[in-house]
Parts: sequence; structure tokens; C-alpha cells
Amino acid sequence: GGINSGLGADRGRDRADRGRGVHGGAGGPEVKRSTLLEEFRASKLRNFELADIVEHCDEFCRDQHGSRFIQTKLEIAPPSETEVVFEALLPTALSLMTDLFGNYVVQKFLERGSQEQRSALAKTMQGRVLQLSLDMYGCRVVQKAVEVVDGEEQAVLVNELQGHVMKCVRDQNGNHVIQKCIERSAPATIQFIVDDFIGQVVPLATHPYGCRVIQRILEYCGHSQVINVLNEIVESTRDLVFDQYGNYVVQHVLEHGQQDDRSNILMRVRGNLVAMSQHKFASNVVEKLLQFSSPETRPVLLEEFTGDSQGQPSILIMMRDAYGNYVIQKALDVCQGADRERLISCIKEHMVAVRRFVYGKHIIAHIEKLESGYKPDGREGRNCRMPGPPGGGRDRGGFSPHRDRGMYNQGGDRGRRDMGMPGPGGMQGMHGGYFSPHVQ
Repeated sequence: GGINSGLGADRGRDRADRGRGVHGGAGGPEVKRSTLLEEFRASKLRNFELADIVEHCDEFCRDQHGSRFIQTKLEIAPPSETEVVFEALLPTALSLMTDLFGNYVVQKFLERGSQEQRSALAKTMQGRVLQLSLDMYGCRVVQKAVEVVDGEEQAVLVNELQGHVMKCVRDQNGNHVIQKCIERSAPATIQFIVDDFIGQVVPLATHPYGCRVIQRILEYCGHSQVINVLNEIVESTRDLVFDQYGNYVVQHVLEHGQQDDRSNILMRVRGNLVAMSQHKFASNVVEKLLQFSSPETRPVLLEEFTGDSQGQPSILIMMRDAYGNYVIQKALDVCQGADRERLISCIKEHMVAVRRFVYGKHIIAHIEKLESGYKPDGREGRNCRMPGPPGGGRDRGGFSPHRDRGMYNQGGDRGRRDMGMPGPGGMQGMHGGYFSPHVQ
């Protein structure tokens, strides 16, 4: 891992320090740095080593520049030197875990320390995992610990969250810890998390943090372990597809579920595909249905696209719509052989009208590209298409649950809209492409 200096956050602390009179000014009781730390911050000539700061280890860990110095040295120092620093740090390790800069030093020891050092830090956390998980900085340390400790030690930490799952899931910090537990723990260890979701799946799926956790469950747990969760999602598909968060959960079932799950979802939305294609959120689900449907079920979707709706050809309704036109382009990409010919033929029947549509020229160009021999892989995203209408259009605009704290871009949307959950903003990502503001 890299060195995290906490830039930006330190500016706020510096302003607060000045207000408290850190430099001897007015505004509050004076808070002084040690002479050694002042010399360290001011000196450009002296070459400091870890041994020089051992007696002031806690103070250096809590200082932006001191924390960065310790992290850098821990990357290259021999075990004998790091052990001395660790022994000096351990008595105050718990409070450092919730410190703006100290948490990074603790994470560095978890990441690069010896097995004994990791175990000692894990033991320090015992009995306080919930408290740390709900803390802006402590949650990062808990995630790192779940990542690097194994077996019984990990299970002891994770099990402290029993009875507090919903509290964590709905918390802006705690939800990242639950996600990390799901990603890194054995299925049996996190069964209590899955059990707590039963009967609560729809409220969670429509929650800005809960929807993230549901998606991790779908990605990392076996089908038999989450069958009850899947059943609740499928039963509420008609509502979830129109929800700003729930639509991502349905998309995840289509992408990570089994063929029976996809068929069950298609059964729930059949007859409403044209209306869904014109909706800001539900249109994403239609695209995922196209992308992951089997050759046997794909004609069911095309039947609605090439039929009539509200007394008009459905294909015309979709092609002139800000969202529906993307669904048609996705259909052109993923359909093969006779299915694609059927769709193209339907479009060409209305070519005069299509040429007048705002999005028509893009659909025509797409057809010409396909007919020239281009072979799409079916994964192209809307970022390579014409954007939606002014004022947000296809990009969803407004609040993205995964952009709110810098979190993550949901795979299938390819830049059109990151559901964005938070992902790493100056910190490392939480999980393959998903970004967590709480993972260093």
C-alpha cells in the first residue's frame, strides 16, 4: 500500500490548531508540539530515523508529517527497528485507530507487520469492533484487519457485529465494514449477516448504503446461502426496477444470479418492457436483461420491442426517447443472427421517421456499423453513445449513492451513471473497481 498523508483533512486541523493557539496565538488554550516534532517539521537537513522518535511515537503518529514519516520508514526498516516502534505504539493503538493520521500508521502495521504484531492489534480491537466500525477513521482499521487476519482471529472480530448488522449497514462508515466482512470472511462466519437480511431485503435494496451490501452478498455468497434474499428481490422486482438504488440490486441479480433467477425477473416485468425502457432507472434493468438473457428468452424482449404500445409501434416510442434509444442500441449489440435481422428490419420500416428523431442518426450509424462487419461484444456502455438530453439526461444527474462519498462505479453502466457508490478518493479502492472512502 502507498503512504497516506491525509492531505486536505490536515488543512482543517491546522486551522483548528491555529484557533487553539498551537503557535502561541490568541483564541484558546495553548497546545504545543514537542521540541523534537517542531525540529522534525522545520528541519530540512537532519536525517531522522525511527530510533530518533520512539519516545515521541504517539505524537508523531497523530501529526500529518510525522505519520507520513513513520509509514515511509516502515516500508524499508528492518524488523528489529519496526518492533521497537510497535512496542511504543501499542499502548495507545486503540485511540490511534480513530485518529485522523494515526489510523494510517496502525493500518500500515496491519499490512506490513509480523503475524505477532497483527495479532496484538486484533486483540486490542476486541470488544470495540462496533465502536470502531461506526467511526470515520476506525472503520478503515477494521476493514484492514478483516483483510489481513485469518481464521479464528478474523471470526472473533466479525462476530462482534452480531446483533448490530442493521445499525452498521445504514451507517455511512459501518456499511463499508459489513461489505469487507462479506468479501473476506468464510461463508459460515457471515451467515448471521445474511440471516439478519431476511424480511428486510426491500428496505435495504432501496437504501443508499443497504443496496451496496446486498450487492456484495450477491457477488460473494453461494446461491444456496442467499436463496431467500433472491426470492425477496424477485418478488419485488416491479417496484425495485424504478427505484434509484433498487434498480442496481436487480441488475446485480441478472449479472450474478443463475438463469432461473433471470427468467423469474423477466416473468415479473414482461409486458412492461417498453415503459421501463423510457424510465431513468428501469431502462438499465432492461439493458441488463438483454445482455444476460439466454438466446431462448431474448425473443421475448424483442417481441415487445417490435410490437405495438399505446397504439403506436413500440420501436418508434423507444427510439425517440432519451433512455429508450440506448436500450435499442444495446439490443442491436447483443442480438445475433435472426434476432438482430428482425430488429434491424423493424427499424428500417420506419426509417423516414427515425431520421427525424434527435437520436435517430446515432441508431442509423450503429446499424451501418454493424452491417459493415463490426462485431460488438455486448458490453459497450453509454459513454460511447450520444449523451442524454440537456440537464442531466442519461447520466442520472443529482445524487448517486456511490458517488456520495466517492464510492463506486457499477459495472454495466460504463460511465453513463456511476451508481456510484463511494469508492476511494485518495484512498485505495474497496473492491475491484468499487471504491470505498473508508479504505485507505
